[in-house]
Amino acid sequence: MHKVFIDGQAGTTGLELAERLGARDDIELLAVPPAQRKDAACRARLHAAADVAILCLPDAAARMAAALAPNARYIDASTAHRVAPGWIYGLPELTASARDAIAKARRVANPGCYPTGFSLSVRPLIDAGLLAPETPLRVNAVSGYSGGGKALIAKHEACASPPWRTQAYALTLNHKHVPEMQRYAGTAAAPLFAPMVGHYFKGILTQVPLFRSELRRGATAADVWETLAARYAGEPFVKVLPLGEAAAGDDGFLDPTACNDTNRIELMVFGSEEHVLLCARFDNLGKGAAGAAVQNLNLMLGLPETTGLAA
Repeated sequence: MHKVFIDGQAGTTGLELAERLGARDDIELLAVPPAQRKDAACRARLHAAADVAILCLPDAAARMAAALAPNARYIDASTAHRVAPGWIYGLPELTASARDAIAKARRVANPGCYPTGFSLSVRPLIDAGLLAPETPLRVNAVSGYSGGGKALIAKHEACASPPWRTQAYALTLNHKHVPEMQRYAGTAAAPLFAPMVGHYFKGILTQVPLFRSELRRGATAADVWETLAARYAGEPFVKVLPLGEAAAGDDGFLDPTACNDTNRIELMVFGSEEHVLLCARFDNLGKGAAGAAVQNLNLMLGLPETTGLAA
């Protein structure tokens, strides 16, 4: 029986993790008494007692929590350590060596939802030489409101029929996910990131529009698709849909919720004579948060990677 402590179980990701792990018979969830939830000494004992402690806390609190038990093994679901020295990035599909690094790591930073879709779409193209790292990239994305945490969830659920259905944000163009997106996608410049939140609970689409002139000379949408399909062949949670897959849509519209309640991420390529569009679709609370944490936890505990996860 593996012991796991979720520090911050009352938050959105923490609740998802507790539900997923609580249903497993190979995991014992350690719990802090409600009256001692903010008692650092009590939490430190649980961090040390767990085989892995999962931090589901705001960034500042996660930094403090990660110092409570220096010898503990951690997965941090916050943004705090994703580009920090000494932390392994928890995206197993990113590189050939990522799984082994995660399995051996003492400190794993769980990826952000938007960077997951962006990095898995772009990194193989850069690694294959189809896309130069210096190419300035644009990212359009929409996520369900659960990605914004309790305050945003309450706002949307208090307004069943708002006058708006999507809202653009991060208009200062310095979203906290951008450094992570740049580092792990392998781009030389920070991408121009334009996210939106939709009036639905969960599900995410990320889109990276490209001009064919930005690809290696003569490269086509088919070349892009073949590169992605080859890179993710055999991956249990990455599904590369057929090139220009019409069935991915509903009367020409992509449903961002189609992968909800799974740990699957679907990658799509659409193309014309002049343009190529990369698109990723997944559950922002699944592969974009709690599902990814379970996947990393399985690797760290030496368990089959797919344990407790639906593809």
